[in-house]
Amino acid sequence: TLSILFSSFERAIARHEVREIEQRHTVDGPRQDVTLDEEDDVVIIYNRVPKTASTSFTNIAYDLCAKNKYHVLHINTTKNNPVMSLQDQVRFVKNVTSWKEMKPGFYHGHISYLDFAKFGVKKKPIYINVIRDPIERLVSYYYFLRFGDDYRPGLRRRKQGDKKTFDECVAAGGSDCAPEKLWLQIPFFCGHSSECWNVGSRWALEQAKYNLINEYFLVGVTEELEDFIMLLEAALPRFFRGATELYRTGKKSHLRKTTEKKLPTKETIAKLQQSEIWKMENEFYEFALEQFQFVRAHAVREKDGELYILAQNFFYEKIYPKSN
Repeated sequence: TLSILFSSFERAIARHEVREIEQRHTVDGPRQDVTLDEEDDVVIIYNRVPKTASTSFTNIAYDLCAKNKYHVLHINTTKNNPVMSLQDQVRFVKNVTSWKEMKPGFYHGHISYLDFAKFGVKKKPIYINVIRDPIERLVSYYYFLRFGDDYRPGLRRRKQGDKKTFDECVAAGGSDCAPEKLWLQIPFFCGHSSECWNVGSRWALEQAKYNLINEYFLVGVTEELEDFIMLLEAALPRFFRGATELYRTGKKSHLRKTTEKKLPTKETIAKLQQSEIWKMENEFYEFALEQFQFVRAHAVREKDGELYILAQNFFYEKIYPKSN
């Protein structure tokens, strides 16, 4: 009951904050249209997959927002449900596109991909994401539900008190470590279609790949998070100027570690790898990794074991008609 009251209270505060901002801009009569520079008329959506170092990365966005002059907004869905109702999809699209006071904006939350074009939006947001080796992600999530992490150590977790190791869970055929629980990164990238959430759907895998290539600006991998941040800083300095240095100097403070995590044995890993679901999630992970490495190879050069961002490698010539 307390948690229900608390979430209702949180929602009431959030609604009040939105109203306050709206009133601030209407207090002197009808609201004037806020005109934004093209550089400021930008929204990034980071639809975070749970346990992929998403908090570590988001903390960098929070640390930089005041200095780089943009807004960070957490999308908090009821019970962390990644699928929004149709009416909430409409509300969310409207907020993101027309809430000018929150631009430039960085939205983050555990929601699956949403295609803004379906809602008649002319300027779509920029999607980014990070994914992780599927078994490592599941192991991290398994222990997180039982022991939490060093980010909010006092918070009671859903499976607190269950001392069973991941290996013991797999050996016993437990539901929390079943291959079906691996099915998460594919639906997060596939989106809000019914078929995306059908575990083991080949169509969902292909749609997730299509979206990763066509709808996402950049998708990094947890194992190479620093390089992901470096590429974002080079490509989107409006948001990420200073991010690489901040990450390097504050690695310990930015990295969130799941408590009591025990690495699975080779036998446990081999058992999970027999499932078709693992094969599909791993195929998606390998696809994302290859794409990330391709982008990185064309954006940096290596010197003495260090990566350096390439300078501009194109210019314009033969410009006609000649100006007088």
